[in-house]
Amino acid sequence: MTYILKPKLHHPSLPTNALGLTRRDYEGKVSTLCAGCGHDSISSAIISASFELALQPHRLAKMSGIGCSSKTPDYFLGQGHGFNSVHGRMPSVLTGANLANRDLIYLGVSGDGDSASIGLGQFAHSIRRGVNMTYIVENNGVYGLTKGQFSATSDKGSKSKKGVVNSESGIDLVALALQLGATYVARSFSGDKEQLVPLIKGALSHHGPAFIDVISPCVAFNNHAGSTKSFDYVREHNEAVNRLDVILGRAPITATYAPGEVREVTQHDGSVLRLRKLHADYDPTDRIAAANYLQEHHAKGEVVTGLLYLDPDATDLHDRLGTTATPLNALGTDQLTPGSAALAKINAGLR
Repeated sequence: MTYILKPKLHHPSLPTNALGLTRRDYEGKVSTLCAGCGHDSISSAIISASFELALQPHRLAKMSGIGCSSKTPDYFLGQGHGFNSVHGRMPSVLTGANLANRDLIYLGVSGDGDSASIGLGQFAHSIRRGVNMTYIVENNGVYGLTKGQFSATSDKGSKSKKGVVNSESGIDLVALALQLGATYVARSFSGDKEQLVPLIKGALSHHGPAFIDVISPCVAFNNHAGSTKSFDYVREHNEAVNRLDVILGRAPITATYAPGEVREVTQHDGSVLRLRKLHADYDPTDRIAAANYLQEHHAKGEVVTGLLYLDPDATDLHDRLGTTATPLNALGTDQLTPGSAALAKINAGLR
């Protein structure tokens, strides 16, 4: 196998962000995925979102499991922290890292096999516990590394490349995330960068468990007629619930909009997510309505994309546990061994 290294020199006129970094500073190694793979488009969207948010690359921690999707963290944010765990175990590794160091920005990248099959339990518990993270599933509906078998997210009735019809119901990870208590829930399409980049920016800025399911066609095994996760099918059946833009900063924003045209939701950290609605009756802050909307359009064979749910008052695992504001890995000996008097006080509180 031949590995092509990217040049280290940058053109001096490349655009820079508020940190003085170029988009190249957020890239990683050259991808070894199939040419045209939707996963590479997601990596590009993550790079764009991080660059536009002017995030410090070394403050991001990338976590993944096993599969084509879990290879992708090597292709973006090369200056960030990274850990490739075993199959389906990424959520628990991310949870542990988050508890140890709450100051990092955690980005979990997984696939439909990694999160909806062997890792389904880990996915569920990381969401319900409220880990402060951005959890992205690159969903192609097949096991690409083992030559295209149906995955747990494959829709019932969809066809494989060889013409086999899937007889089992698919797992909807968006519906699960809504039920389990995720406070930022979205779905997008790898071929729609205009929608995907703002969704990732919003998720990275969100305080709490943010989940994005990205339909990402597998060009080798699941991009044919009969597949419900092909480029053509998703483009033809895409039901976008809103147009998105992320506004950073704390300065007040004033504007006049027609009734029902725009809804602005202030997030926990003060950033504002601006929703330009395509459907005047859609409320992104109503969890039950979002779940119903998802099921109604799924029954019509439509793929609902956009920001489906947002809790503007979200909390995370550290808030619920009441942990110290100092990262656990930065605590000194005095804080970790406060003495027998402190232990006696704790024991007294448990009687």
